[in-house]
Amino acid sequence: MDKIETLDKFTCPFGGQEVELQQFEYETGGMPLLRLRIRERGARFTIFEVDADTAARWGRAMSAWAQTQTKA
Repeated sequence: MDKIETLDKFTCPFGGQEVELQQFEYETGGMPLLRLRIRERGARFTIFEVDADTAARWGRAMSAWAQTQTKA
């Protein structure tokens, strides 16, 4: 059986999308992946599975952008 551990789960305030971050490991082996699940208003899912290097790059880019934004 595949191993899945939820790392974080939240709802986006401006679109209502449900976002869940999971560590995902296939039963057949291989490296652990970060799974990002986005649920669009209760219906459609978008799922990304990324390796650690990709997750780190994505995280740095999102963090850098967030730091440039001013709070009203």
